[in-house]
Amino acid sequence: MRTIEGEEQKRIRKFFAGIFVDKEKLMENNINYPIKLEYYKIRNLEDEYGVEIVKTEYREEYVKFENDAITNITKEEEKIDDIISKLKNNLVTPIELKEVIEDILI
Repeated sequence: MRTIEGEEQKRIRKFFAGIFVDKEKLMENNINYPIKLEYYKIRNLEDEYGVEIVKTEYREEYVKFENDAITNITKEEEKIDDIISKLKNNLVTPIELKEVIEDILI
């Protein structure tokens, strides 16, 4: 995230979509606990858009959270909406976010 004079730049985080990964897909990967993916649209004060993904694993012993975000991807809200839809449709996780965004933008 960019910083201005040492302070975190202000941004608005808005829920875009959430999905639980299908049991079939989890079983294919030998995962026996539910996983939820949440996708957020980020907008900063300069109207630049980005995305954040939050992954929640509901394990028997505990709940594990993982997230990652990329800011300042585009100034076009329609474009970021399209990108986030692609991420959701392909069940992109936080660990894959940077690589997938790079591929989309090339």
